[in-house]
Amino acid sequence: MTAPGTGRGIGNGERAAEITTTFVGLPRDRFRILHVSTGNVCRSPITERLTRHFVTERLGVLGGGLIVESAGTWGHEGAPMEANAETVLADFGADAAGFTGRELLDEHVIRADLVLTATRDHRAQVISMGHSAGLRTFTLKEFTRLVNAIDPATLPPLDDGVVVRARALVRAAAALRGWLLAPTAEADEVYDPYGAPLTFFRSIGDEIHQALDPVVTALTGVAART
Repeated sequence: MTAPGTGRGIGNGERAAEITTTFVGLPRDRFRILHVSTGNVCRSPITERLTRHFVTERLGVLGGGLIVESAGTWGHEGAPMEANAETVLADFGADAAGFTGRELLDEHVIRADLVLTATRDHRAQVISMGHSAGLRTFTLKEFTRLVNAIDPATLPPLDDGVVVRARALVRAAAALRGWLLAPTAEADEVYDPYGAPLTFFRSIGDEIHQALDPVVTALTGVAART
């Protein structure tokens, strides 16, 4: 058998008038990425702010169609980001300012075009909420593995818009999911650094960076500067 063919903005999110996601229906001129971890004070804030930072580096204002947010399955509503997480973001030149933790709600999943979770347990919790989330919810490392198997030439060019390209990328990744399994159960996990020393936070930051880089490249069609 052969595998099938592959075929909050960079700013702070939007209000009800701009809820135009896959679930809600057309017209859709934004693409929302939701990062999910447990407390929304360590992993998902790092992933959210790094995604924003890398998209802005590559596309500038052209990346404004990508709305990047985060929440936690046991989110510390209104809590600040962990200090070590802020340090990790500073290491990458990313901005931690203004962040507050959020508890994951149905509306976050409904509005999201792509949900990227820290672990398989988080993925299962998001999918269990319903809202037809299964085809658009992946662990971060799972999505990276699938994206790496997609020929960029099969995706719409950036001239068609970053939103069109992003939707096509999610469809292609979902089509490949059953064919490209993780080599080990742990391969798709980003472990929780909560309460750990800065050295461990930095190692998690490096993992997240390595996983995000090919994802942002595929989303934007622009490789990282070397």
